[in-house]
Amino acid sequence: MISFLEFEKPVAALEARIAELRATAADGDIDLTAEIERLEKKSASLLAATYAALTPWQKTQVARHPARPHFLDYVAHAFTDFLPLGGDRVFGEDQAIVGGFARLGKRRVMLIGHEKGNDTQSRIKHNFGMGKPEGYRKASRLMDLAGRFGLPVVTLVDTSGAFPGVEAEERGQAEAIARSTEACLALPVPMVAAIVGEGGSGGAVALASAERVLMLEHAVYAVISPEGASSILWRTPEKAPDAAEAMKVTAQDLLRLKVIDRIVPEPVGGAQRDPAAAAKALGTALGEELDSLAKRKPAELARLREERFLAIGG
Repeated sequence: MISFLEFEKPVAALEARIAELRATAADGDIDLTAEIERLEKKSASLLAATYAALTPWQKTQVARHPARPHFLDYVAHAFTDFLPLGGDRVFGEDQAIVGGFARLGKRRVMLIGHEKGNDTQSRIKHNFGMGKPEGYRKASRLMDLAGRFGLPVVTLVDTSGAFPGVEAEERGQAEAIARSTEACLALPVPMVAAIVGEGGSGGAVALASAERVLMLEHAVYAVISPEGASSILWRTPEKAPDAAEAMKVTAQDLLRLKVIDRIVPEPVGGAQRDPAAAAKALGTALGEELDSLAKRKPAELARLREERFLAIGG
């Protein structure tokens, strides 16, 4: 059963009552079908109304939901023939950033993205989606490979930020992020990026400097976390909801500001409630964007990237 967020408590209460009635009906001769159906409709209506009016801070919580689909979930539901490629040919393998050849519909692509993991063991393995220098150097290597093979690049961004540890700084974290960003901008092939959960700081931009940037409906994208901004501005993380509001972290705000190009709708109640449907919707949107870029020449693609970044904020 999916865990409920704080603002979903009224829905959780209804769902608990429905579960009780189902158990009662299963154990006895009482017909509770009508009451269960009434409560199910009420619960669905309340859920839809709640998600139609989420605040930026609530959207941040949804983007971080532990059951929200991550990179490997999208691979399983929206892509086929995924062949992972590892290593940066400099230091080692970073499991926080995963990439390789894949097929989106009939189109062969280079697929790269952050993987957070879905339980304690896998989250530790993937370092909670926080890429190290070797991860971003691997991404640069795969983008170069895509350019040589003439394959479009698709990236799925979902990270709170690049790994801030001492060892990452010692191995050139800032340089690796800059090189990955440069690799995006220099690609001679189409590139489409999608923010599917959290898009945090340079760790996100390094995989999202594309000519088309999509966001899932309840994803967030910002230069710093709301808690981080709150700690800097108000000297306390408790002002995070206010920071989220001021920072314009939501897909709806960022579309207005031309930071992103398209919002991909999520199932009612968020992608975590139906990962397969969310992945299907994202796959369809990615395919449409790649179709629109398919016949563009390298010089046109470079111009499109330049134009979209110059238009940000307008």
